[in-house]
Amino acid sequence: MIDAVAVKDAPASQADASFAEITARRRGRIRRYLFQRPRAMDAVVVACYLFLVIPTAVESVHDGVWPAAVLLAAAAAALSFRRSHPVPVVAVVAALEAGVTLLHPWGSNISAGLWFALYAVAVARSRRFALGCLAAATAPLVLLYVRLAVGPLDGRLPDMGMNTPENFQLISSIAACVSIALSNVIATGIGVSVRQRRAHEHEIAAWAARAGRLASVTERNRIAREMHDVVAHSLTVMISLSDGAAVVLKKDPARAAEVLGELSRTGRTALADMRRVLGVLRDDASPGQAPREPLVAGDNLGKLLEGFRTAGLPLHYSHTGPSLPEDAAFQLTVYRIVQESLTNVLRYGRSLGRVDVAVVRDGSTVTIDVVDDGKGSVGSDGAAAEWARDSGSVGTGQGLAGMLERARIYAGAVEAGRSAEHGWRVHAVLHWNGDNGK
Repeated sequence: MIDAVAVKDAPASQADASFAEITARRRGRIRRYLFQRPRAMDAVVVACYLFLVIPTAVESVHDGVWPAAVLLAAAAAALSFRRSHPVPVVAVVAALEAGVTLLHPWGSNISAGLWFALYAVAVARSRRFALGCLAAATAPLVLLYVRLAVGPLDGRLPDMGMNTPENFQLISSIAACVSIALSNVIATGIGVSVRQRRAHEHEIAAWAARAGRLASVTERNRIAREMHDVVAHSLTVMISLSDGAAVVLKKDPARAAEVLGELSRTGRTALADMRRVLGVLRDDASPGQAPREPLVAGDNLGKLLEGFRTAGLPLHYSHTGPSLPEDAAFQLTVYRIVQESLTNVLRYGRSLGRVDVAVVRDGSTVTIDVVDDGKGSVGSDGAAAEWARDSGSVGTGQGLAGMLERARIYAGAVEAGRSAEHGWRVHAVLHWNGDNGK
């Protein structure tokens, strides 16, 4: 039995899609609609600009200065290209609005076109570049009104009747300069803020994609480790059982039947384990097809040891101290370490007289020792490695790496090497703090 994946991690593309959905919901219905339809948004911008400058256009036509209305219409047409060509649009709109100011200086919202154009530049380009465009686009209008503040207006002041205050020309020009400068600064600031927010969203989306890829890689490694445990253990035991059955078939048919029964049980268990691992990879797998709860060691550890005894290992097991924690994942870690250690003994051990498995719990520390007295072993030992190569039983080293990975989850460690006398020893230490060692 194995532990199936509790939650399937979404791939990077699904993580991107999920984050995009969250961002879209935050925008609201109207903003989401306009964001998904850029041309509609451009039409709204042009319509807003025309709404703001229609009074000026009407006044200019009424006063016979119809070229000002033409320039305003041209600025509106230019704003429709602000998304694809933001910098040229700023230059064109600034020039057109400067011309309108010369022709009809006291119109309302003359600089409204620069609001939308500077916003587009701030969204599309860097903050430094946007501030440079802000200064370059605002300067001509401000200088024009400064000139109007000190120069003659040729009767172009609004007719205030007898209530025209003294220095009205100076006060109006200063007010126009301040309002133009502030409105342009606000528009640029909003654009810079939107750009920073979008950049932040892109960074989060990239992080989500990286996290999704990392989770996928981690899960693939976990599944590969589980498959290794299932295949390496089951096939090793099945090979040993079939060899043993062939040896005792004529001498002791009853013993051979017992071995063949264990062989069948091991094969069926391995098949069920593989279905559990592979079943969680299917999106359409029903809960009944791919159980997701981890294995509880308990009786399964006893069955595991009995299976190795049937396969021919002279196995002796001892448990010292309180029972293992009830946590299924912790028990599974102990189960897998014992399973991998005994599988290696079965594959590589020669002339085995005794194999000892000892599990000791002392407070929050659980120690696992698997020691054999055989002549062959797993590792870098020259004689053992040569024998393994000759027998076609060379391993990949993934089993020892898998034990170490499992132990690290519980702040533990695994040591494997030659024992003090001869044979092979696996020593694992796990730390459990879930119940304070009780």
